[in-house]
Amino acid sequence: MGFDPATLKFNDDGLLPAIAQDNATGEVLMLAWMNAAAVARTLETGRVTYWSRSRQCYWVKGETSGHVQTLVEMRVDCDRDCLLLQVEQTGPACHTGRRSCFYTAIRDGAEMEISVPVAG
Repeated sequence: MGFDPATLKFNDDGLLPAIAQDNATGEVLMLAWMNAAAVARTLETGRVTYWSRSRQCYWVKGETSGHVQTLVEMRVDCDRDCLLLQVEQTGPACHTGRRSCFYTAIRDGAEMEISVPVAG
């Protein structure tokens, strides 16, 4: 019996959060949104596909930038309302050119950038 994306618990907009994690290092790279079709496309192709809430369309990570996310494993959380995508990331994951979107830390009550864009 195969996996059915319809068994996931999507929000009222038909979306659920998907956290991308580097499979080799465990580093959290980014969070984006998927609908059932994006989940199915990702599983079929092995290329991570998200739903852009701002553009209202699908986007395959790296399609224009070359910073591809290849799916290694998809995990479903206990409530079935969030996904963890273990990926092989080529280049930076963040649109700012950083390896991770989580490059701002709150330390001693102040924001601090903890990484710079990757040279390239």
